Amino acid sequence: MKKHGILNSEISAVLSHMGHTDLIAIGDCGLPIPDGIKKIDLALSFGNPRFMEVLKVVSDDMKIEKLILAEEIKDHNPEVLLEVEKLFANLEETPEISFITHSDLKERTKSCKAVIRTGETTPYANIILQAGCIFA
Repeated sequence: MKKHGILNSEISAVLSHMGHTDLIAIGDCGLPIPDGIKKIDLALSFGNPRFMEVLKVVSDDMKIEKLILAEEIKDHNPEVLLEVEKLFANLEETPEISFITHSDLKERTKSCKAVIRTGETTPYANIILQAGCIFA
């Protein structure tokens, strides 16, 4: 039995197969997932698990060099945006944060290795994580 890191076997497998610049998304319960993209469904009920709970666990187990968020989060969900910024502010290497339209974010999920669906019900609580390199 695994002793450290993510216990969810699907998330663990996707992360272990990712290379530098590969993408994975974490989304709210309404984010559409393109056909052919692996869907890892963690949603148990409305609001559970929260987007930030899942993001914290994934970020503990993944080297991240870039965060991609929807521009709309700034106006429609500033609380979650602040939580995201705080989570990554204290890292030795702070990932770059970029904002694109929500439509473009949904389009970019087509390039992700997987999309993790949470039970989050607040608007625009979606993120794409770009893998960094774990060695110099």
